[in-house]
Amino acid sequence: MGGFVVAGPSGFLAWSENERLLVQHEKQIAQLNELRGQLRNRVDLLDPHQADPDLAGELLRRNLNVAHPDEMVMLLPQQR
Repeated sequence: MGGFVVAGPSGFLAWSENERLLVQHEKQIAQLNELRGQLRNRVDLLDPHQADPDLAGELLRRNLNVAHPDEMVMLLPQQR
């Protein structure tokens, strides 16, 4: 019985592993919440009733390769 207290699945040895996993999952949740906020902002900017003209122009140029002959398009790497 005492062995389970020390080395069991919820014993003292497993406690530090569970705590490490908890910290790791909390970091992952924070990153996903930040990404969700960025995506929510982008969706809000693409509202069909009042789309942000800068974002709409950027998407047109990137996805459809639409540009005036005198324009120079510079693609920057996506930030994550």
